[in-house]
Amino acid sequence: MTFPYKLVATDLDGTLLRDDDTVSERTREALAAVTAAGAAHIIVTGRAVPWTRHILDDLGYEGLAVCGQGAQVYHAGERKLLTSLTLDRQLAGLALSKVEAEVGPLALAASRDGLDGEVLVGPGYRVQEGPLPAVFAEDPAELWSAPLNKVYIQHPDLDDDALAKAARSAVGNLVDVVMAGPGVVEILPLGLTKATGLSLAARRLGLKAADTLAFGDMPNDIPMFAWAQQGVAMANAHEELKAVAQEITASNEDDGIAVVLERLLQSYG
Repeated sequence: MTFPYKLVATDLDGTLLRDDDTVSERTREALAAVTAAGAAHIIVTGRAVPWTRHILDDLGYEGLAVCGQGAQVYHAGERKLLTSLTLDRQLAGLALSKVEAEVGPLALAASRDGLDGEVLVGPGYRVQEGPLPAVFAEDPAELWSAPLNKVYIQHPDLDDDALAKAARSAVGNLVDVVMAGPGVVEILPLGLTKATGLSLAARRLGLKAADTLAFGDMPNDIPMFAWAQQGVAMANAHEELKAVAQEITASNEDDGIAVVLERLLQSYG
């Protein structure tokens, strides 16, 4: 059996994962068939390694994963960070003060660098329900006390799109601002995207953009779609991503990844 792409890159939340944070049997089988046909599968997620590792373990995933919006390339089989890019904390502090000057006070959380980096949650930040561990910091200064790969921001009134747009307008020349999911707006090092990390991981495997089929659901997947040969948005995807996708598949709840992979396997088998 042959497959037309040498690399399949999948986002996690809203894409590979169903809404209950599981991967369906159908999608697992489709990915197994693709890798049996000789393609590599790379997970590319906004989650940092500590929030991704349990999913990789459940999948029996031994390859490379791109985590932290491209900041981290992680070897799952060796449990080793191959690359890790941190956010300049002084620059991030300056950027946040500029954003707050435009929109008013923000609630913050911060993702610490490293294999076991904690997510620290500052006063007023709303944490989504679920199994992902977070540590509440009574003193906001704690958020800045160790190297970070990103800062999460929330606003009491602005929605995600409006907050991301306002922040990008205020500080787009200092840091990158991405909307990575519902309630998740992030401050990142300038120039860092999922495409950055994916290109590094692909190079380690001897693969190129032209070899790559990518799946995603949020605006932070736009650079990955621009880099890959083919970008497929889920039915549940944000409109900004759908606008640049070459194809729209079924939702994450309806095995959208498997739908495309099965069709390609059948067409080229």
